[in-house]
Amino acid sequence: MAFAPFGAGAGAEPARPAEPVSAIAARIEQKKDRTRLVFETTAEVTPTVFPVADPYRIVVDLPEMAFRLDPEIGRPAKDKRGADDLVASFRFGHFAPGRSRIVIDLARPAKIIRAESDSKLKSPRFVVELEATDPASFAAEAARRAPVAVPRIAQSAAVEPPPPPGSKPMLIIDPGHGGVDVGAAGPHGEQEKTIVLEFARVLKAKLEASGRLRVALTRNEDAFMALDERVRVARQAGAELFLSIHADTLGEASVEGATVYTVSGRASDAEAAKIAEKENFADRAAGLEPKSEDAGEVGDILYDLTRRETRAYSRVFARTLIAYWQTFGHLNKNPSRSAGFVVLKAFDIPSVLLELGYLSSTRDLSRLVSPEWRERAAAATAQAIERYFEERQDPAREQAQASAPAQAVAATARPQ
Repeated sequence: MAFAPFGAGAGAEPARPAEPVSAIAARIEQKKDRTRLVFETTAEVTPTVFPVADPYRIVVDLPEMAFRLDPEIGRPAKDKRGADDLVASFRFGHFAPGRSRIVIDLARPAKIIRAESDSKLKSPRFVVELEATDPASFAAEAARRAPVAVPRIAQSAAVEPPPPPGSKPMLIIDPGHGGVDVGAAGPHGEQEKTIVLEFARVLKAKLEASGRLRVALTRNEDAFMALDERVRVARQAGAELFLSIHADTLGEASVEGATVYTVSGRASDAEAAKIAEKENFADRAAGLEPKSEDAGEVGDILYDLTRRETRAYSRVFARTLIAYWQTFGHLNKNPSRSAGFVVLKAFDIPSVLLELGYLSSTRDLSRLVSPEWRERAAAATAQAIERYFEERQDPAREQAQASAPAQAVAATARPQ
């Protein structure tokens, strides 16, 4: 029979969970033929490291870590890179429950010489040392060391059974990016993943306050979530509408205003194609390989009919959302666009992507970080969502709305 130690009875405080190892500094050390990425840590760590091709990357998986670093530290200016440098940039963050990840973008193929904690020093250091190699050797090593796929579900994901018949409509709000996938970055360190999560939380609170819908977020924290996982969560929750929230950057600082995207096989314009390409890169930014569309669904007649109906509803909601934002302001000069966004490709859930604005625009950036603007923008978005579901529940109004121009909707749209 085991006895508890003295003082560990019923009234004793439970043991606190151990604090995760912290990374408190990072730097790149370039030599003639080798490059070292060094992280100063509070304790030793044991990594799993592997190369990933297309594009060239080195992925470092670690136990959960707290990165107490400026996220911009991994984005060195292009004009400061030497011709022989192996590392173009690196990023880090939460990847999965209990796991963190570092993704190193390579300027050219490199092989892993070592990846370990250096225990010879007084202060622990985690070091990834790389050496140049040729493309064929890199591809062979990437194929040999490819990790076994593991579930990638964010701890805060809205995984719940489908609702019973007659329950309130279900909306899934999808704050883009998260964790190791930072998304776009502003000139002063502003991060897309943080901006869109804050907006999604405010929007969710406003919709829940009205009590007309059930609402869940794909992520409630700074956690990575794969694109297909976001769609899977929406399906499992019985979503009747999927709204993805983003805030990108463009090369032209003069471009500003919100844009609403629906999915299409062919982009509506060159700018939409560029935005979709950047957003679809999210999985690769986290060190994952993109997945191909499920061949079992393509070509099925029922699938095709359902997809057509779903995309029609997506366009209806997109027009409604634009109409409400017209009354609020700050729309892009071409606010209605379409492209092949992976996260919008659910054949059975109406899906829309709302680009709140551009971090590359001074005017947009000032709005995106403003709590007052966020409240007003979320209110307009919430009213558009409720209007859409009201029309879905009223067939006569729904049919009229399907053919009505945005101006007609805007005439009755009065955000509070």
